[in-house]
Amino acid sequence: MPRIAPIAYETATPAERATLDEITRQHGSATNMKRTLAHSLPALHALLEWYPLHDTVQPFLGERLTALFCHAISVQADCLLCSTYFRRELIASGADPDELLLDAREQAVVDFGRQLAVAASQVDDAVYARLATYFDPTQIVALTAFAGLMIATNVFNSALQVELDDDLAFYRLPHLAEVEGVAHG
Repeated sequence: MPRIAPIAYETATPAERATLDEITRQHGSATNMKRTLAHSLPALHALLEWYPLHDTVQPFLGERLTALFCHAISVQADCLLCSTYFRRELIASGADPDELLLDAREQAVVDFGRQLAVAASQVDDAVYARLATYFDPTQIVALTAFAGLMIATNVFNSALQVELDDDLAFYRLPHLAEVEGVAHG
């Protein structure tokens, strides 16, 4: 059960409704996370900056590695909503998130994301050195800022126990679905 209920469109203020309409127009739907964030429009707008950063890193990471990076951060941060969302993205791209074979570049990015999610102040020099062999400073800055917003969404969703959207339930890890009584195809 969420700690704060998502705003219902029917009871939203005009400003909240306009924001939710714009989110739906741009992204196809206003998820539970976005409707919960709508309680504070500045908080919502801050975390929506994830999208421009995503659009900045995806050209040099590629779609698959961008999803792997987000998934690695979310799994490491133990965020059910975000890890499930990116699990779905990986499955939709034809990848099996439980049995991924990563090349050295992908492994460097995934390891960097995992370490950022655990303790950003303690990113191992060897992990950073591997990352720096593949990316220039501009790319590393964008990737690190993107990770920061990914971690922020993990914190938000986990701390407030934002519920999975209905379209994500199928993608939960099978053992979690069984434990919590959620049907898993």
